[in-house]
Amino acid sequence: MTKQSKITATEARFPLEKLTLSPMNPRQDVPEHDVIELGESIWAAGLIQSIAGLSGKKDTAEIVAGGRRLRALNYLAERHPDLATKRPELANPMVMLAPDAETAEAWANMENVARRDLHPAEEIRAYGKMEAKGGTVGTIARAFAVNEKHVYRRLALAHLPDAVLDALAANEISLSNAAAFTVSNDEKMALEVLETVRGEGYSDHQIKQMIKPDSVRGSDRRVIYVTEAGYDEAGGRKTADLFKEQTFFDDVALLDELFDAKLSEAVETLQTEGWKWIEAIHDSYLCHYNMGLEKFGRVYAEGGDLAEEEGERYDELAALANGGVLDAAGEAELAVLQTIIDGEYTDEQRAYAGLYVYVDGNGVQSVSGALVKPEDKKAAIEAGVLRKSMHGSSGSDGPKSPISQKLRDDLNRVTKGAQQHAALRDPDLLIDLLAYQLSHHLFWNDPFGITTTEVPNWPSTEAEGYALDERLTTNPPRNMMDSKDIAASFRAFRKKGVEHVRGELVRFLAAQFRGGDEKLQALVAKSTKPNTREVWTPTAANFFSRVGGPYMVEIWRDLLELAEDHPTVTTFAKLKKGEKAAKLEALFTHSDLRSALGVTEAQAARIDAWLPEGME
Repeated sequence: MTKQSKITATEARFPLEKLTLSPMNPRQDVPEHDVIELGESIWAAGLIQSIAGLSGKKDTAEIVAGGRRLRALNYLAERHPDLATKRPELANPMVMLAPDAETAEAWANMENVARRDLHPAEEIRAYGKMEAKGGTVGTIARAFAVNEKHVYRRLALAHLPDAVLDALAANEISLSNAAAFTVSNDEKMALEVLETVRGEGYSDHQIKQMIKPDSVRGSDRRVIYVTEAGYDEAGGRKTADLFKEQTFFDDVALLDELFDAKLSEAVETLQTEGWKWIEAIHDSYLCHYNMGLEKFGRVYAEGGDLAEEEGERYDELAALANGGVLDAAGEAELAVLQTIIDGEYTDEQRAYAGLYVYVDGNGVQSVSGALVKPEDKKAAIEAGVLRKSMHGSSGSDGPKSPISQKLRDDLNRVTKGAQQHAALRDPDLLIDLLAYQLSHHLFWNDPFGITTTEVPNWPSTEAEGYALDERLTTNPPRNMMDSKDIAASFRAFRKKGVEHVRGELVRFLAAQFRGGDEKLQALVAKSTKPNTREVWTPTAANFFSRVGGPYMVEIWRDLLELAEDHPTVTTFAKLKKGEKAAKLEALFTHSDLRSALGVTEAQAARIDAWLPEGME
């Protein structure tokens, strides 16, 4: 075939009796049960995938691609004698005709290319029709040669409004966009959002926010604090996100009411302990500046010392707890020893001090340290509960301090210098502290004056085709607020051992790595050997649907090493943009398509290493 030759395929309808299986067709033997299942699928959803053949004598055609479908149609003709009357489109199927025997043979050997892949919208509707006629997930999966998980995910979209599926079919929204509409239980709202987002490239998250503007997710601190069971018991409404394993809580007013009630109960419980005051705040943290906490006095629990045997037992139990093998009795014993270390507030301290109660960002009920309000500080000092401030008089009418603020600042710097001088004696402690600070959110309590900036490593397409080491993507919640004993937390952190500390330090330093100059980057790359394709695979969502059709044709032709007029290239070029993107994604991810195309080992290696221009 010369480079200048042009292939022109035509389509025509043929009565079933005029169609025969060509010797070129690779599917000469097909199990009977496969034919029956496919026949039921075609009866329910229609012949969505065309068949291809070569014209014969006396208006006949030999089928080179679609032999299983031809058998299924003949099965339906036997089962339904009136097929020509009831379903004429099945009794007279459309056949794509090859212009010559050479092209027909190419189609026979590359059937997956010659036939048109189902668009996701067509696939969803086909599955929905089969389900409506009583088809099981297993039956649908076998009929379409896909796994059951795939069928479940498509069926989850089958009940979307027709307008949403129409927009998907027209490639005005993506498949993941369509999935975002499953969170809606208000069709009118869904259709209004659809008109806003179609063809505009909105993200799935944005669509969900527009559909559920007043709802909150299960990760909201209020939900965690109230508990889903408590919300359900109160009759709260929920909507499930079938694809993200999330739940939307729709009755936000009820959720707030339950949140306030539970926080009020916590205040009442703490008031029985003899504190002078207990107040609840609705923020997720204590803001020292806004609340004026710098004017409050602070009292500390009187901690106890463990005996030598108790200290050894504490270390033993803590090690078991860190290893996840401590039983309930051991946990209770460890809690008792921890209480001794943490100490307790005396009745006299409680008589002058109080607590703020709040729910942190992780939904955990927390309390501030024991605080003395400004108007109670003088009495607390006289009672010996609160020490007098070293920064001058506690009241405006007291004697003026002989130490100026400038001198006080210098003295504080000297004190800090002495702390730093001493810290040099324990390098391991400093390294452990750095790992601890990097891996915990300590806010204003950071031990080091080191700040970190976010080094972006997450694309707008989320995890589509992207899989980083989980150490860079999964961070356990570690908010350390004012109410937590950071010293106790740090002790527990160090007890996890050198390997844990080093692991935390390594993963957070890796997340901050941004390269440096060219020579430094080259040195690091030589040692670490980065490979972009190790973590990223181009897909329809993250790349192909975001570039033009001609560029996709060029990629397809280049990777398969084909001439511009090759049938595989010309067939690909006729596809819609969304179909091209899906086909290219399959080339990168599906071994069956590579086999159908006859991809060589060398071509497979090129595909597995391919990157868009400009990527390293």
